[in-house]
Amino acid sequence: MEKYILSIDQGTTSSRAILFDSKGHIFQSAYREIKNYFPKSGWVEIDPQELWISVIEVVNEVLVKANITYSSIDSIGITNQRETVVVWDKKSGLPIYNAINWQSRQSSEICERYLDKKEFIHKKTGLLINPYFSASKIRFILENVEGAEKKAREGKLLCGTIDTWLLYKMSEGKIFATDVSNASRTMLFNINTLTWDNELLDLFGIPACMLPKVCPSSFDYGTATFFDKNLHICGVAGDQQASLFGHTCFKKGDSKNTYGTGCFMLTNTGKCPVYSKNGLLTTVAWKIGDEVTYALEGSVFIGGAVVQWLKDEMKMIKTSDESEKEANLCEDTNGVYIVPAFVGLGTPYWDDNVRGAVFGLTRGTNKHQFVRAALDSIAYQCADVYLVMQKETKLEIPVLRVDGGATENNYLLQFESDILHIYIERTSCKEITALGACYLAGLCSGYFSSIKSIEKTHEVEKVFTSEISEEEAKKYLKGWEKAVKATQAYRVDK
Repeated sequence: MEKYILSIDQGTTSSRAILFDSKGHIFQSAYREIKNYFPKSGWVEIDPQELWISVIEVVNEVLVKANITYSSIDSIGITNQRETVVVWDKKSGLPIYNAINWQSRQSSEICERYLDKKEFIHKKTGLLINPYFSASKIRFILENVEGAEKKAREGKLLCGTIDTWLLYKMSEGKIFATDVSNASRTMLFNINTLTWDNELLDLFGIPACMLPKVCPSSFDYGTATFFDKNLHICGVAGDQQASLFGHTCFKKGDSKNTYGTGCFMLTNTGKCPVYSKNGLLTTVAWKIGDEVTYALEGSVFIGGAVVQWLKDEMKMIKTSDESEKEANLCEDTNGVYIVPAFVGLGTPYWDDNVRGAVFGLTRGTNKHQFVRAALDSIAYQCADVYLVMQKETKLEIPVLRVDGGATENNYLLQFESDILHIYIERTSCKEITALGACYLAGLCSGYFSSIKSIEKTHEVEKVFTSEISEEEAKKYLKGWEKAVKATQAYRVDK
């Protein structure tokens, strides 16, 4: 009987369940959108119960569509939106507040309290002090939910990132765990000792009893008894680390970029952490057995989300696919630059107090040029990350493997290749993050015999190469640099 790996991919705006076969091909999939809530400007929240229900629905649907039972599933792999955090009551299992999304800036003021500890925190975690990460979000909930602080000290509350919440729900409360990749994004985890750091827990006032056990990424976590008592969860990784693994970036220097709601570039840095001086994050990529692999990461907060903005708020396009057509209806942007700093700027700026801006408008500027400039802004932000990555790793990185919804846009990838003068490889698998979770689970269960057997399944659909001169590329990048500096000159400091 043919068996499959079930990957659960729980993202910012959707939950997916995907069945993969032994060649890494998608056999069947199911999808549900999840709602994000915006209670105040800059705040982004998710109902954890709605999120869990969406996972139940997609798992049930994918089995029905595939016409199989749980006995046909070898194991489960989980990949998830990182940094998003849930706090729930240990006795009832119910959340005490909405999940605070990774994009949310509602804990900005809390982060400001710790700015004098930035070197201390960076040395331990590889992260920068920012509301992006989980620690300040947990502190926000403890301070803003009545009685939460007292309950936490009494050991009556549990917390975790989305992987932990799903493991807990899928096991009917028996599994309270996370993997090293997710733990490394909380700002509470020491990436050198690979343990929760007591000094950081004391600093943020978070009791250790609230936190889950940290396990390897490819590991038998236990059974998903909510679905089937014999079904084991054998792989867990944060979405960007899972994507790196799905791209088979197993060697030092291998790099990938995900063009999703945000954009995330990761470079495999090998067995030792590499610390950045230019706004890159040092993170744990994965742990298999006793072997740990690290990565450097650059983050763009608004990537594909700028296309959603064009569609939903600006009403310039009816579907995301239309953006490519609009961009190709003009020769260039005629000097228009859009800096989509809707929630601040990520790598290498890490500036929360700027907001979006448009430059170079003339009476002749048209919709096609505006849409093209919006797509270009995604490429420019990713170029910023790439150039810093190159500098920090001292590697050439001539090839960038890419995935994510926005990579369906050929114009975007061609422009990225043009301004960076590198090869852009688009993978054949459109669900590379879920594929990474599949690989991690299958390695643990024996479904895949080795890393080498996984490498053989990797397929490239299309390669983009630069079609402009280096001089022209530098001109584009110089214009972008000017636009960012002008954007930063206008601030929203309180």
